[in-house]
Amino acid sequence: MSKNRSFKNAVVVVTGGARGIGLATAKQLLDLGARVVIADIDSELAQKEAHDLGALAVTLDIRDHQSIQQCIDTVEKQLGPIDGWINNAGIMPMGAFVEEPSELSQTQIEINLIGLIAACKMVLPGMLSRKRGRIVNVASLAGRFGLPGAAVYSATKFGVVGFTEALREEYRDSGVHIASVLPSKVLTELSSGTDEGRLIPAVTPEQVADGIITALSGKADEVVVPQSLSAVASAYGALPTRVARRFRRLIDDHRILNSLDHNLRKGYTSRLAQLTVLKR
Repeated sequence: MSKNRSFKNAVVVVTGGARGIGLATAKQLLDLGARVVIADIDSELAQKEAHDLGALAVTLDIRDHQSIQQCIDTVEKQLGPIDGWINNAGIMPMGAFVEEPSELSQTQIEINLIGLIAACKMVLPGMLSRKRGRIVNVASLAGRFGLPGAAVYSATKFGVVGFTEALREEYRDSGVHIASVLPSKVLTELSSGTDEGRLIPAVTPEQVADGIITALSGKADEVVVPQSLSAVASAYGALPTRVARRFRRLIDDHRILNSLDHNLRKGYTSRLAQLTVLKR
């Protein structure tokens, strides 16, 4: 697959594909000629969006290994071998760490990290046997730059970045390309109730989708969105602690804790609470 060559007829699964980044990515892939699967826990919304776009909808709870395998089986039965898998499903609770319910912390880890790892483990064998395929794991700049007010989320995204790097090197000569995408704040429901911040620009789902397509094409191992922050993301880890902390104060990294508007996040918080109920 390449952006220079058409994605025509490539079978690509987008997890969390019914909203936000996932939906924007599905639309771009369809425009490029791919056969797209919108895989989402919200089966009703997935069916609606898939119907409107001309995609295939599959119900997927990324926390459930059986659900992942059923998704893979359904896709391969209806469309054929999977060429690309985009691990986009994720949640982002915000607030003080000690106030976050343990069940919600566990749900984040299950969705953002454990489910992503499980999906890779289940989709990789087929790609390896065919000696071709692409996996893109959507992480975050919070996977390089731990974010106060989103401690567990940051932990999961650090995990995604490290896991993706290790997996990519493990299978670097296999014909399967494994990449990560690290967006800054994305203007979706996940970031509702937060201010615009300082110095670190917010991005749209469509901009992140562009980065995902670049990663899926095999042209990059890691894509930072916006690209202008690539150097910052690379250099941050090398900064002395004292300098890094000054930088954090400059960008006001505590703004989530200090200015989070819980009223604006009510709808999203309600959906997160429902996710924890569904798992019981």
